[in-house]
Amino acid sequence: MCRVVSRRGQKRSPRRHIREQIDGYEAVDRKELVMHAPDGTDEEETGRGPTETDGTPARETLEALAVGDIGVEEAEARLTGYATTAAGRFDADRDRRRGIPEAVLAEGKRPVEAASLAKTALETTGRAIVTRATAEHAAAIRETVDADAPDATVEHDEVTRTVVVHAAAYEPPSLDVGVAVVAAGTADASVAGEAAVVAREVGADVDRIRDVGVANLDRLLDQLGRIREADVVVVAAGREGALPTVVAGLVAAPVIAVPVASGYGEGGDGSAALAGALQSCTVLTTVNVGAGFVAGAQAGLIARAIAGEDGS
Repeated sequence: MCRVVSRRGQKRSPRRHIREQIDGYEAVDRKELVMHAPDGTDEEETGRGPTETDGTPARETLEALAVGDIGVEEAEARLTGYATTAAGRFDADRDRRRGIPEAVLAEGKRPVEAASLAKTALETTGRAIVTRATAEHAAAIRETVDADAPDATVEHDEVTRTVVVHAAAYEPPSLDVGVAVVAAGTADASVAGEAAVVAREVGADVDRIRDVGVANLDRLLDQLGRIREADVVVVAAGREGALPTVVAGLVAAPVIAVPVASGYGEGGDGSAALAGALQSCTVLTTVNVGAGFVAGAQAGLIARAIAGEDGS
């Protein structure tokens, strides 16, 4: 039974407490729950037994924590929307709140930090998506997952520099919406692939079309039928970045341009491709240079809207 006490006038138990803030309520200790109403007054005892619940998510989470069915990180994620680790705070609620999953950017993080956040993502959401991962990041993630969740699948793509982990019981989303991810050249494949991974994880049916740059329009025209079948199109191109404009002039679907830093000399840092996309004479949307994740997420959000999964 939950024991209710006042904030004032009563000493707390000397035992170590696990504290969580839940909409103004303070839950203390795995075995003994001490709760206070947001207005500072005490709630009355309910008379429930130790395993009974009123069905509220907060109570169910606390009871699951008390009996050891879930750990502290998962409980925190359920109650606050994020989980705190030594490597940072993981936004476990983003998928529900925003419609796109939180990803771990490995770039700038030590392998052990990326692995820690991936572990937390797996524990709280059933999957982990890691971007800009090196071989060292991927190895650390695989080692951590193998130790903590040996039945989980780990997919590392060296070209896209992504690591995707799914728990054994995880059921990936599925949308009856097609997203075409088009790369102008092989040098653009990494950024295009990152977009494809993210769109796939949102649930879209992704079709990757490679090496159809404007230096030979026949290559593009040969694949135009496939591109036109898509509901959303992502186009990654470096150098002068002409391909998104050309594609956008040939299809009815929304087109998202991803400038890529795959040239050299003046504008080779992606600035020429970005300027070309921003000045496009056909209607398209442009993300930042190399922002494959953002492009894939935007394509996923459009796909969710088309499928009626955006809550509208």
